[in-house]
Amino acid sequence: MRATSCFLLALFAATGASAEPFAYVPNEKSASVSVIDTASDTVVRQFPVGERPRGIAGGTGRLYLTDGKSNSLLIVDSAAGKLERRVKVGDSPEGVSLSADGKLLAVAVEDDNVVALLSAPAAKELARIKVLGKNPEHAVFSPDSRWLYVSAEDAEQVDVIDVAARRQVGSIPVGLRPRGIGFLPDGSRAYVACELADKVYAIDVASHKVLAEIPAGKYPNGVAIHPDGKRVYISNGRDGSVMAIDVASNTVTGTVAVGKRPWNMAITPDGGKLYVANGRSNSVSVIDTGRFEKTGDIAVGELPWGVSIR
Repeated sequence: MRATSCFLLALFAATGASAEPFAYVPNEKSASVSVIDTASDTVVRQFPVGERPRGIAGGTGRLYLTDGKSNSLLIVDSAAGKLERRVKVGDSPEGVSLSADGKLLAVAVEDDNVVALLSAPAAKELARIKVLGKNPEHAVFSPDSRWLYVSAEDAEQVDVIDVAARRQVGSIPVGLRPRGIGFLPDGSRAYVACELADKVYAIDVASHKVLAEIPAGKYPNGVAIHPDGKRVYISNGRDGSVMAIDVASNTVTGTVAVGKRPWNMAITPDGGKLYVANGRSNSVSVIDTGRFEKTGDIAVGELPWGVSIR
């Protein structure tokens, strides 16, 4: 039986038995995606893709990945693990975000200092939006798709793009080297991890102003938001840990050790499990969010960049 057919049977069996989603992990150095069944926390397949896959977003039946070497956005059939097409987006694309309605894609293009706005799933370019901050790493849609918040890796600001107007309308001063960004489900706040400041900044979205500065571990970078909007999770790269922030008080309530150089993360739709890509351990750590304990580590490819759960 062909490998793709075997995978589809395994996928059908897993989803039919447990209705659990899958976690997709782009491995930058090994140019592959590892597929984790979140019911069993095992890798059910690993398929080659691109040359240097980094950012990842999941839509209906598709994965969208940035490829740092070919300067492209890759559109992949998520069930078959097959590349459908490759779209040039500019020099050194990194983070990619899909709007809540699944109609728009935003790609942070570092060396061009732009955010590429594309249609989904066709990936037709709609605009190239210049940003003032240097080296944009993540460009993340607000839940209502009105705003894009863009982390400027080599600056101390988050750039704000009005999606309808297709232009930057402001910047929010934060700490040095902002990385991951996450919005609360109701869109009222965004949380930004600033790596060299060792802080997380809570931003009021209505005013685009900082509400709180929260001390973090060493080199905070990844951000994940619990679906109930009550907790925010931050990965601390140098510490090899993930911490939980209580949204009501903007204080850290706990810390869990994970692998080496934890990077970007994703949480299951029910909020029960958090998956953390450990870049230097070539693994994904699984955290039970209820107990806030690590339940295991899953071996993946080389230099995992992040996780998308569908």
